[in-house]
Formats: sequence, structure tokens, C-alpha cells
Amino acid sequence: MEVEGSISAGGFWWQAGWRLRRKPRALIAGAVLLVVVLVAMLGPHLTAVRYDALDWNALAVPPQWSDGHWFGTDRLGRDLFVRTMVGVRISFLIGVLASAVSLVIGVLWGMVAGYSGGRTDEFMMRAVDVLYSLPYLFVVIILTTLFARGSLVVLFVAIGAVGWLTIARIVRGQTLILARSEFVEAARVIGVAPAAMLWRHILPNLSGTIVAYATLAIPQMILFESFLSFLGLGVQEPLPSLGNLINDGAREMQSAAWMLLLPAGFLLLLLLCLSVVGDALRDALDPRDSAA
Repeated sequence: MEVEGSISAGGFWWQAGWRLRRKPRALIAGAVLLVVVLVAMLGPHLTAVRYDALDWNALAVPPQWSDGHWFGTDRLGRDLFVRTMVGVRISFLIGVLASAVSLVIGVLWGMVAGYSGGRTDEFMMRAVDVLYSLPYLFVVIILTTLFARGSLVVLFVAIGAVGWLTIARIVRGQTLILARSEFVEAARVIGVAPAAMLWRHILPNLSGTIVAYATLAIPQMILFESFLSFLGLGVQEPLPSLGNLINDGAREMQSAAWMLLLPAGFLLLLLLCLSVVGDALRDALDPRDSAA
């Protein structure tokens, strides 16, 4: 049964897509992002060289096409094209999965707090305030140290587990508004259970906010993972990520600048494209901005 006042999914997403198509910068950024991700996924398979293979005859070779080392090699003779593409893949994957973890926790926490109200809401949001006071980096270091340092699963779970606080506050505020709307009151009168209310009526109306936040959270998670890997606390050698590749390149920047510029350039391109797409989606999914 459709309840009056609920958002028409087809109409809402069609209008959002129409507004998004009017933003050429977002479309270009999305196309570039798609190309980068596809190259990162398929690029390493175009060559027989593994990311951890050592070529003792090509140590710190600059980028050149003649010998197949398109991005050059590092001090151990490892091919930087393969390592950079695998690093983009790993950093992007960790960013997406960590964002998914933070969204699941934050959305559930915010919806329950906003819909319950009263003391439950007060207790849950005070817990968020307490967690906000803890330094993210310190918490992630503790989690990765306690639960197998260097594990990719532990890494994205740890990053996601401390990144849900902002979305919880956003969802809680939106849920407070929706809980007082007419279609929720009507569903409550006919006896819809709280769990069904959250799943069938509250969550669909939060979909635009959630999608917009996710696109903005992914670059933050990628940057956080790269920072941890740069410090040696994230992805461990010989597995590459953009963070530890930049760390390696920073040590050789005076004599072999390509080791730093190439992974740093891909990190910058990835973050820029994701930020532009995220800003455009945030505007397009805002039903109040009909002129976007």
C-alpha cells in the first residue's frame, strides 16, 4: 500500500538524473573516474609482470616504452605501472568497503535514534559525542594493531568503524523530520511495526542523502587509508597501495621523481573526480534544489 507523502522512487531518481546531466563537469569527472578504475582493474592483466616481481636488470629505470616499463621501476626493479594500478585498485576498494561499513553502522544508528526519540535518542547521540572526542587515527591504530596489522579486511573495517559518526548525525536529523510527517503518522495508526516503518518508509526517503554522502565519504576513506599506508600502518609491503607507493617515492624524489609523481598524480586524480561527482550528486539528489 502506498502512503501519501512518500517519495516516488521513479520520479525522484529520474529528476535527479536529469539535474545531474546538466552538470558537464560531473559527467567528465565520472567518465575519467570510470576510465581510471577500469585501467586499474584490467591494466595489470595486460602485462605478464607481477606487482612484486624483481627485475635486477632494470633498477630505478625512468618511464620508457622500449623495455615495457611504462611508468619506470623502483629501486628494487619492480614495475611501477603494475604496482600503481594495483595500488589504485586496493585504495579504491578499501575506500568503497570502508564507506559501506560506515554507512551501515551510521544509517542504522541514526534511524533508530531519530525514530525512537526520548531517552534512547539522548543516550545514543551522547555516545556519538563521546566517540567524536576520540582521535580517529589513534582508534584505527589500536584496532589494526590488535586485530592483525596489514590485513585488508581489518583495515577497511577499522576505518569504516570510526567513520560513521557524521552520517549518523545526518540521518538522525532527517529521521526526526520524517517521523513527524503525515505518511509516517498514517502508517503508525494502521499498526506498522517500528522495524517495518524504518525499512519501508524511513529508509527509502533517506536514499538520496545516503547516496550523496557515500560519494563524498569514499574519497575521505581513500585519503585516510593512503595516510595510514604512508605512515606504514596500513597496507604492508610487498602489497602496494597509493599511500606506501607515495612513501617510497618521497624517499627518492630528488633522484627519481617519477616514483613520487605517478602514484601521487593518480591519488590526486582519484580524489578530484570523486569529489566533483560527489558534489554534483549531493546537489542533484536534493529535492529542494529544483534549479540545480
